Amino acid sequence: MRMLHTSDWHLGRSFHRVSLLAAQRAFLDHLVETVRTREIEAVLVAGDIYDRAVPPLAAVELFDQALHRLAGLGVPTVMISGNHDSARRLGVGSGLIRQAGIHLHTDPDACGTPVLLEDAEGPVALYGLPYLEPAMVRDRLGAARAGHAEVLGAAMDRVRADLATRPGTRSVVLAHAFVTGGAASDSERDITVGGVASVPAAVFDGVDYAALGHLHGCQTLTERVRYSGSPLAYSFSEAAHRKSMWIVDLGPHGEVHAERVDCPVPRPLARIRGPLEDLLDDPGLEGHQDSWVEATLTDSARPHEPMARLAERFPHIVSLVFDPDEGPARTLASYAQRLRGRSDQEIAEDFVEHVRSGRAADADERAELRSALDEVRLDDTLHEVAR
Repeated sequence: MRMLHTSDWHLGRSFHRVSLLAAQRAFLDHLVETVRTREIEAVLVAGDIYDRAVPPLAAVELFDQALHRLAGLGVPTVMISGNHDSARRLGVGSGLIRQAGIHLHTDPDACGTPVLLEDAEGPVALYGLPYLEPAMVRDRLGAARAGHAEVLGAAMDRVRADLATRPGTRSVVLAHAFVTGGAASDSERDITVGGVASVPAAVFDGVDYAALGHLHGCQTLTERVRYSGSPLAYSFSEAAHRKSMWIVDLGPHGEVHAERVDCPVPRPLARIRGPLEDLLDDPGLEGHQDSWVEATLTDSARPHEPMARLAERFPHIVSLVFDPDEGPARTLASYAQRLRGRSDQEIAEDFVEHVRSGRAADADERAELRSALDEVRLDDTLHEVAR
């Protein structure tokens, strides 16, 4: 069976206040054309369809058009909700949509209920595991504790139990999670719970292929466990990413052969760094005039109107960072730059150490901070569900 694995569309997202709607439409055109020309037999979308729980109308319309086009091709599509989606909103009408071959999995209780497809080699069971917020689904899934590994493990126990009743059936799981060994970028929302964000790849043992979403870089953790990554770059930390989808051929005995298919690039990303005058004069930067540019200025003193001057050479500059090479002006480095790549827990612990003149938080205080952060994340999730 030939499947197309994609994820993290984030419909409705912008890039440094620049709308990406046209680029997202071009990606969906590319996806539909790939399905049509490459003889795809099933489309797998591993979560974060939308960028937020209440997406803008234009994003909803774009999603609706994509569903109609995929249904029109007669190719079954399996989708799960991600941590950016409102599972309840995304799942509205899923029973009716299923009749058109679009299977929206947003209910944790249905983790062990597969979509059953058939090809010339026999049956294939596709299980959709929506993003599982530990504190909200622990009791429903019977997990030992409210952690990512525990709730995902409990969901996979249901998958394996159902699969055991289907001898000779090949299997695929869609999941939205941070799996150990994956490389994160700046544009993924933190899902840390209890100080832990990741789960081991071994949690997917027993199935032939795990189609993952959440991390925005295309990655192979094992031959059978892969991230497709996002189809577009959503932060400058993804400047070196090759945006793509996986075409996965599942053999008659569960063998996996995967091929990357590149996605359209609306505009390349470029990170440039140096004193302002060097950036304005360096001939080696000529090729970045059509790129979205993030410029980091290393001048010891803040130059006059740097953004306007850089925009004359780089019309698509969208981000300006100050990071002086030396001296007291280093304190001008942007707040976002200083926090880049740090978890909420690390930021909170650093703040405690800063206000106490270098005395770090002890184990009890770190536990209190972790508990408070988990409470805030749960409150936010419950608020999104209520909306």
